[in-house]
Amino acid sequence: MKGPLFYAKILLFGEYGIIKDSKGLAIPFNAYRGALKSSNDLKGTAQDSNSNLLRFYNHLAQLNSDKVIFNLEAFKKDIDNGMYFDSSIPQGYGVGSSGALVASIYDKYAANKITVLENLTREKLLKLKEIFSLMESFFHGKSSGLDPLNSYLSLPILINSKENIEPAGIPSQKEGKGAVFLLDSEQIGETEPMVNIFMNKMKNEGFRKMISEEFAKHTDACIDDFLSGDISSLFGNVKKLSKVVLKNFKPMIPVAFHNIWEQGITTNDYYLKLCGSGGGGYILGFTEDYKKAQKSLKDYKLELVYRF
Repeated sequence: MKGPLFYAKILLFGEYGIIKDSKGLAIPFNAYRGALKSSNDLKGTAQDSNSNLLRFYNHLAQLNSDKVIFNLEAFKKDIDNGMYFDSSIPQGYGVGSSGALVASIYDKYAANKITVLENLTREKLLKLKEIFSLMESFFHGKSSGLDPLNSYLSLPILINSKENIEPAGIPSQKEGKGAVFLLDSEQIGETEPMVNIFMNKMKNEGFRKMISEEFAKHTDACIDDFLSGDISSLFGNVKKLSKVVLKNFKPMIPVAFHNIWEQGITTNDYYLKLCGSGGGGYILGFTEDYKKAQKSLKDYKLELVYRF
């Protein structure tokens, strides 16, 4: 058995803001992917994945939702026959490792599933997002459902608000000097503790005000610039966003990267922002000159995501 491929995702803009109903933009990232496979001789990570699928099966068996019905009998039989999720997506890195797994299980075992080929109305997208949120809560405690949605559809998705999401057309890549890249912190990030820190901060009126008046404003402007291809305006807004994140989201930025973050803002060689919930994993970078950024960050592992 070998199932279809499901890709990683990158939330270009909107981390944390989407929890509070501001805009977000997620794109598939095809450098990493996963698929369901089976083996008679499970070892190592395949064995771990098989055990994880059994725990996930138990989660789905208790879901009790009128939104989705799974063929649990077939799912359990495949697990017993050595099914595992074979994935190159790094875990705890903010690029949707659990999202790809959730998408693959929905694709294979959901009865009367919504398929990628039908006319994806807003209602269908919201229903899918809700189902994926219920499924992925097994991994994160609380999930927006966006990672699996992105992986399942393999399309860029624009989040206007919780009730308004749509597939987005993003400008095609150019062979320019500018780039979006990933910076590897070489630390694992845990989603749940980071979200808890954020939720606690949201109890503070000053923090809430900053989210709506600065963070959400700059995020929305970045998304508008990116989608319309206004690159010069984009970098101005990404710089503002990078400053706001450094000032207000310090616990989500690994300590070793505070100075590097500041350095990008000071030199304008690159601007950094969170990739997912932070706390480790990847950090997202934007630069008008990728070669210059590579030179400035020569001691770190960078990965290219998108060219301007």
